[in-house]
Amino acid sequence: MPVDRAKTPIRFHRFAPSGHCHRVELLLSLLELPVETVDVDLPGGEHKTPRFLQLNPFGQVPVIEDGELVLADSNAILVYLADRYGDERWTPATPALAAEQQRWFSIAAGPLAFGPAAARVHLLFGKPLDLPAVQAYSHALLRVVNAHLSGRRFLLGDALSLADVANYAYVARAPEGGVALDEYPHVRGWLARIEATPRFVPMPVQA
Repeated sequence: MPVDRAKTPIRFHRFAPSGHCHRVELLLSLLELPVETVDVDLPGGEHKTPRFLQLNPFGQVPVIEDGELVLADSNAILVYLADRYGDERWTPATPALAAEQQRWFSIAAGPLAFGPAAARVHLLFGKPLDLPAVQAYSHALLRVVNAHLSGRRFLLGDALSLADVANYAYVARAPEGGVALDEYPHVRGWLARIEATPRFVPMPVQA
């Protein structure tokens, strides 16, 4: 079946340091879709203004506008973009793989968000939390992911999938939260394979 193409640029509302936004930015690039990027001033509270809340009442980025469609939530956006504009490589081939992909979405929204992503937000932006406890939680997660990747190139097997796109950024930037990746060679190899993918775009490193 021919791949659908966006006829006009997709408006992409983002905060560049956000890993949630990076996963959408990465897929937009991998799919070679036309994009109009709109930077949202989160430190200035722009995401809580009435104008932005019309796009997403939860006051969170990312948000995309694709024609008449307005869609928030990074993982929901990944599924939409892949189903609308991707080819069959982005569609899990079996119900078991579809379920496994959903499992990794849940990990991205749960353990990854409350572990490495939270530690990073604490050190970069001052959000209060128990940093040693969150770092220990992060290492427990990374040990599991490292073992999972010991026998495969990507999270679902031999090919890049939305599961990888959803989990990449906050793992790659875990050191910004004081969570080193030295002990996880399979994780580091996985990151390198994603970064070697054509049309990969890096996430900005925060000073």
